[in-house]
Amino acid sequence: MGLPKRDLELHTYADYQTWPDDCRHELIDGIAYAMAPAPSRRHQITVGEIFRQIANTLDGTPCRPYISPFDVRLTQADQTDNRIDTVVQPDISVICDRNRVDDKGGKGAPDWIIEVLSPATASHDQIIKRALYERVGVREYWLVHPTDRIVTIYRLIDGAYGKPDIRELDGETACGVLPEVVIGWEKVLRDDD
Repeated sequence: MGLPKRDLELHTYADYQTWPDDCRHELIDGIAYAMAPAPSRRHQITVGEIFRQIANTLDGTPCRPYISPFDVRLTQADQTDNRIDTVVQPDISVICDRNRVDDKGGKGAPDWIIEVLSPATASHDQIIKRALYERVGVREYWLVHPTDRIVTIYRLIDGAYGKPDIRELDGETACGVLPEVVIGWEKVLRDDD
């Protein structure tokens, strides 16, 4: 089952900015999807450790990782904010072009997006967001399945995601678009309890 829709209306980023902070949404092609409740502790640990490894590696480079909640406005051409109809909050976004960020968040396709799947978001992330990220040109998209202990990697080749690369969360995995970033899964999956 996918995430619930806010309503049957089409919305823009201008509408989105007026909604109360206590009820988070993502906009995809004008449709507002209610975001899942606060993620589990395990989800937060997983996202946090992946983010830490990326941030440590990219320190001092033009590329920056951002962690949710961080609005990424996916625009068409030179759309103004009041015409943008797609705003997402990926778990982790990596943006290497400083012209694609401003004080409101990201503007345009990030170079790399990582979503850590949970039962409430899995179908949304794997179907709706995968198609969206392919369409807008996200160069690499990772879906981390902590329960199944796999990562599904989509890489943009000639404008499309081909067959995904599916790997166990074992050892290390390098990012294709930023090969200097290598995620060590042992640190991600360890339980500090």
